[in-house]
Amino acid sequence: MKFTNILKSIILENSRFKILYDKMVTPAPGREGDDKKPKGLMDFETLKAIILADPTTRVPQGKDIDELTLEDMDNVKVGKYTQWLLKNFVVPTFNDERADVEKGTAEYKKMMNDYQSLFMEDLYKTTTDLKKYERFKNQFPQEKRDINKLTIKDVYELTKDLSLEKTKASKTEKEAASKTYEHPGATIVFRGNEWTVAKIEGTSELQKDAACFYGGSHMPEKGESRWCTSSPGANWWKTYLGRGPLYVILPNDSAELGQVSGLPVERYQFHFQDEQFMDRHDQQQDLTKLLNGRLSELKDFFKPEFAKNLVKTNDDKVTISYPRSAAGKFIAIYGFDEVFDNLPDHISLLHIENNSSENLALDIPQSISRFQRLENLMLSKIVKTIPDVISQLRSLEFLSLPDNPNLERLPESIAKMDGLSFIGLAGSNPDKNLPEVVKEKFMDYGNGLFFRED
Repeated sequence: MKFTNILKSIILENSRFKILYDKMVTPAPGREGDDKKPKGLMDFETLKAIILADPTTRVPQGKDIDELTLEDMDNVKVGKYTQWLLKNFVVPTFNDERADVEKGTAEYKKMMNDYQSLFMEDLYKTTTDLKKYERFKNQFPQEKRDINKLTIKDVYELTKDLSLEKTKASKTEKEAASKTYEHPGATIVFRGNEWTVAKIEGTSELQKDAACFYGGSHMPEKGESRWCTSSPGANWWKTYLGRGPLYVILPNDSAELGQVSGLPVERYQFHFQDEQFMDRHDQQQDLTKLLNGRLSELKDFFKPEFAKNLVKTNDDKVTISYPRSAAGKFIAIYGFDEVFDNLPDHISLLHIENNSSENLALDIPQSISRFQRLENLMLSKIVKTIPDVISQLRSLEFLSLPDNPNLERLPESIAKMDGLSFIGLAGSNPDKNLPEVVKEKFMDYGNGLFFRED
């Protein structure tokens, strides 16, 4: 397969590590090495080095990059320049006097080996050049802002006289940012028809400068924000950014502009780790209403951020309070099915409780059957129907469905669940909901409590 086709496939599949690995490292059919075994385009260590050379690649906190295994790399967020680096490694740009050497010849193979060896040797230099390119690209001519049209040498020539020591944007950069929203220390991660999202990630002085800029240096009286993260004399920016990225949401069209930043007066700042979703007055917003209404264009974009907070790392117990918790907001915004789709398979306990005044009557999705380690399931004031596939939950011991007046009926297949020892239907009209075949297996202890007899 030609590299351009491989690259196209990678782009279409979002450059996840597994895709890169399969395309670049996994032996390709018909490619024979000296040992007569299929050979990929590069080995794992080379691919890893190139991915980590991309300054926009993100490695999970606490991981030593020198010790990353194949499994560890699945959790690495591959950067936006990795495809470009891979292209330059696999498809080199030779000097004019060597460009006519015929492919497949011994001379060409030697040229390739020499080129790729030097490429890897100088990779740290390329990383520095890419850091400068990312930092200053808004100052380059428009035709130089597409990295895919540039070579390694082109990037060096563009950046060789620039310095990374600067910690604040220049006046020219800030003026440009007021129009493009692109400010050093931040990345534009979404541009839609109505809204643009800037992401600030990291705790350097450059990120502080970005946080101050997007918030207008904490001057609400001049049409800017009251965000504590935007105050030049405070360190709240570092506190928040130390726990996770800040997202600043700006309207694409606005007649009212702040007098300090030149950005639209209307703006929002989200910090998912602290569940803070603020308007410019630093007032907490109803995110459910916001993403289902004014910011509906961003609903799908922010879904992965919500999904990250559904379950704590290494925890197998999930308790969701609707709509108060982050996971409860997820249900309100994306629906019941999406919660089940985004929970890990290994959970042992799942409690979902409706603490709102809403009369919710939701259908448990068929996907519940994948939680084979689930031992305890409680769904309160939220359920209407339960699918037959619940009987496939081999580990389930306790099923509690209290205060569900809309619950129509439990499936008869529950009677086949040998491990199930308790059913709780308090407040859910057990006489209406419990099939006769299930009543034969469970003893009625009153108040909607049933224990298995055998």
